[in-house]
Amino acid sequence: MNISQLEAFVLLAETEHMTQTAKKLNTSQPNLSYTISELEKEIGIPLFKKVGRNIQLTKYGHIFYNHVVVALGKLNQAISIINEELNPNSGTINFGFVYTAGSEIAPSLTRNFLEQEENHNVKLSFTQGNSFQLLKGLEDETIDIAITSFVKDIDNIVFEPLIEQNVYLVVPNDHPLANKTSVYLKDTADYPYVYFDKNSGLRPYLDNLMKSVNFEPNIAIEANEDHTILGFVSQNHGIAIMPNIVTIQAYPVKVLEILDKHEPRWLYLATRKDGFITPTALRFKDFCSHYFDK
Repeated sequence: MNISQLEAFVLLAETEHMTQTAKKLNTSQPNLSYTISELEKEIGIPLFKKVGRNIQLTKYGHIFYNHVVVALGKLNQAISIINEELNPNSGTINFGFVYTAGSEIAPSLTRNFLEQEENHNVKLSFTQGNSFQLLKGLEDETIDIAITSFVKDIDNIVFEPLIEQNVYLVVPNDHPLANKTSVYLKDTADYPYVYFDKNSGLRPYLDNLMKSVNFEPNIAIEANEDHTILGFVSQNHGIAIMPNIVTIQAYPVKVLEILDKHEPRWLYLATRKDGFITPTALRFKDFCSHYFDK
């Protein structure tokens, strides 16, 4: 059974005339008869009956017709949606990003991309999460492109450095360290930390940072989202190390520079190594890759 057989069946059911149907399909009447005969053999029942010089659907032909019309309609709808997605000037891009990119980096990228004339009809669907969740979305093809931390041992993902995102110490406004503008991590030894948990892509970076300065933080609370961490810090549950995102200013906290020499934290543009990517998503990827070169 194939689509051509089903389309011939539907047209014949609607015209109830072999010759007319054959002409509309640009085929011969014997070929049309053979097509319908093969379809009936596969289903195992007669779909048409002769009524005078014309034909009509049988009882089971009516049942089959009602379902085939719906199925072909759904199929054509799916093809239309796919064609729209493949149109380089429209379609939807499924864009994922880590929480720390959600307040400034992702909004800036998408706004400037959509402002370009050729992108006015493009739609963006957003997914926020930690790096592991976003990489899973890439592998499942529910996400086209993502901003994540670098994660080791993931074979089918390409990581491209996107932007440097340095980290700072964040303390409550009434904290003993709040009167400083910068600090060595050794000076925080007496204070509990609100720390990114092991589900966060930022955690390996922080662990390496602590190891590089020979410091072990007193971790009191763990969370995987920056605003949750800021909420706990603002309520005096501890201090935290995190990127200086724009929305920090909405919280009653102070941001201090870390004086210890340390490597900057990078965010990466992550895409699938193998698998299809739409022309629109590919154009967005290229846009993101060069955006911060300005």
